[in-house]
Amino acid sequence: MSIWQRTPDIEQLTALLKNTIGEQLDIRFEGYDDESLSASMVVDARTHQPYGLLHGGASVVLAETLGSTASYLCIDSSKFYCVGLEVNANHLRGLRSGRVTAVARAVHLGRTTHVWDIRLSGEDGKPSCISRLTMAIVPLGENGPAQR
Repeated sequence: MSIWQRTPDIEQLTALLKNTIGEQLDIRFEGYDDESLSASMVVDARTHQPYGLLHGGASVVLAETLGSTASYLCIDSSKFYCVGLEVNANHLRGLRSGRVTAVARAVHLGRTTHVWDIRLSGEDGKPSCISRLTMAIVPLGENGPAQR
């Protein structure tokens, strides 16, 4: 059974990143199955720290972009919106080039919170970062967020 309220449209999800940090970092949604969503990000000068390695903050941007999008796909967006509460990351291995791919899997899909496990790996498939993202699921009110 699928966790998605709406079937992910990979091209549409990537298009939503236009004029955001996701576009600047060349984040692209890559695929999904019944229980996970994946995206990738470039590893080059845009995402490097001063020593030529993938910046940990860039890894967190990828993780939060992926996990928050996954939460959005799991809610009834006519009644709720979702915002990040907490994100953490353990950086396991440095990357210098190519693309880093992230896969988000739900740990908890509750009424008021979602928790996501997000695993990043280099093109060789070896893990580079493990992140956990907690999202708040908030009822839409009269002053809810603007719809994109």
